[in-house]
Amino acid sequence: MLQRGWGLVGVATRVQRHKEYRQKIMSAYQPLHKELYNVHPTTFFVPSFVKAINENTEESFRNIMSEPSPKVYTFAMLQPTFCELLLDEVENFERWVDAVKFKIMRPNTMNKYGAVLDDFGLEAMLNKLMEEFICPISKVFFPEVGGSTLDSHHGFVVEYGKDKDVELGFHVDDSEVTLNICLGKQFSGGELFFRGVRCDKHVNSETQPEEIFDYSHVPGQAVLHRGRHRHGARATTSGHRINLLLWCRRSKSMLQQLTDDKELLCCRMYFFSMAVCSECFLKLAGNLFPLFSIPDKASIITL
Repeated sequence: MLQRGWGLVGVATRVQRHKEYRQKIMSAYQPLHKELYNVHPTTFFVPSFVKAINENTEESFRNIMSEPSPKVYTFAMLQPTFCELLLDEVENFERWVDAVKFKIMRPNTMNKYGAVLDDFGLEAMLNKLMEEFICPISKVFFPEVGGSTLDSHHGFVVEYGKDKDVELGFHVDDSEVTLNICLGKQFSGGELFFRGVRCDKHVNSETQPEEIFDYSHVPGQAVLHRGRHRHGARATTSGHRINLLLWCRRSKSMLQQLTDDKELLCCRMYFFSMAVCSECFLKLAGNLFPLFSIPDKASIITL
């Protein structure tokens, strides 16, 4: 069974160590493209994405999106020039790390290559990206996991190809909502494969035919999905592929939100039915009404 989170002492130690690590970098690293460190919508994003965000309606979002598989959304997002600048910045950071003999902290336990963008000054930009451009969308399409209350993130790039990571195994993300955008470069393979939303208890359960979906990356195009949506990446067979990922999180659980907000109490059954994995939902389908008395059912929610 997959586990999310650390013990309290482990978390405190890890946070403090990471804070010190980040401070060392920030005091010495000189950005190559300073314009990346603040959001500039017209130069970062394609016009259709900017227009949809400005209109801020479900209709405007659906006009630019495809939903090729349930709860997996794809859309054109980043300008080619932004992708090129960000790739340059990452390469510059990696050269600097090598030159000063500084150990780079990798994005997660599965990827051996890549970098955490928050570590070298892009945290504020990525936080604004989440709050002003992703939250409006996730509020509409991911209400069951608190899409409107995302308040923290983990932003990073991953690298695949020769002498890099080749593929990524079957997993779920440590996020409520994940944004995954291909930055380039030239490559073959590397398709994402999706296999349905699951809780920890059922993360390795059988995939249903309707849950099977494979996605081929296109530079500048985004994929938006639940963190608990099981997925992986097939082998990048040639070239070099780099992706930007933003794991969007909330500090307040949906159980707390539903309990605290009296206006949402009447919607509990809807949120519970949407938030549980398909295995849990099938087992509880004949007994949803008692979910109004929450405590003994709380473990089935993706908290």
